[in-house]
This record gives sequence, C-alpha cells and structure tokens, in this order.
Amino acid sequence: MMCLDLFLASQSEEDYKAIEPHITPSESIKFPLKSFGLYADYFSAEMNNLDRENDINAVKEFASKYNWNDNLDTIFKNEDFEAIVLTNKKQEIIWVNDGFKEMTGFNKSFALKKKPSFLQGDNTCAKTRDRIREKIQLNKPFIGTVINYKKNNTPYKCEIKIFPLFSEHTTHYIALEKAV
Repeated sequence: MMCLDLFLASQSEEDYKAIEPHITPSESIKFPLKSFGLYADYFSAEMNNLDRENDINAVKEFASKYNWNDNLDTIFKNEDFEAIVLTNKKQEIIWVNDGFKEMTGFNKSFALKKKPSFLQGDNTCAKTRDRIREKIQLNKPFIGTVINYKKNNTPYKCEIKIFPLFSEHTTHYIALEKAV
C-alpha cells in the first residue's frame, strides 16, 4: 500500500488522471495519500529527537566549561521537557534552548541575565515560590508545578524540575520545564 501511495503521489496530475480509472480502491484504503501521515509522524519524531540531542549537547558544553561533577545523562534520562533554563549561582539566566521561546513566547536574548521569576505573575502560588527558593538555598532538587505567564500574559501551568549543578560547590542550576 505504501509503495502505491508513494508512486501515485509522485505522478503529475495528467499522468494520474490517465491511470486513475485502473485504480480500484478497497474499503481499507483512504485515498489519496495514506503513507504521508506515517512519514510526517516519523519525521516529526526524528526532529524532536534531534532537537533534544542538540539541547543536551549544548548543556554538556557548559558542563565541560564549568567542570560540573554531575552526570547530566542521569538528569536527562527519561525526562520529558520542552524548555531548558540554565542559570548561574545568582539565578540569572545564562542560556535557554529554542523550546523556551516556543513555550513562553520570549526570545532567548530577552531572557538572558534575568531571573526565571520574570515568568511568574498574579496567579503564581506564593507557597510554590517559597518552596523553590528553599530548595535552591539548600542546593536540593525541586520538582513541582507552577503557573507562569507567556509574553502575551497568558498563564500556563508548567512542570519544573530544577537541579543544582556542582563543581566543588554549586555553581549553576538547570531547570527542565514542560507545559502541563
């Protein structure tokens, strides 16, 4: 079936009209192109995997630069994320991935040197903010959901996983985020 779909899709309109009377579709064939959806799904998944791999490699470059002792493969293993936010010890953003812009609407360059709290607003739970602050002060991971705000002020629920990154002492934090 897929080969026929691909063959028919490659024909000019004139050639297709010439062979169309000889095509007998069955009930199970949804015409005109059944296999393109399969290819599009495959291609999309491959692009997502490539983006993920590129994001992880970018973070590993920072790990090399700052001599982090953390095993980033363990941090990223089985984690589903859209955005990555990397901050220094003062919690100033030093890098975000492309997914950050897609999720928040803010350009990467706008986010640099700001604290991630710029995404918070009126409906962001004060208790959650306090728990994040407490975990960061204790150099402990934080996992939770927070209401953040996009550039256009639309609120969204965001699952955040924050991990301290160490050399001899904590030097940076990484947050893996996804809208829920």
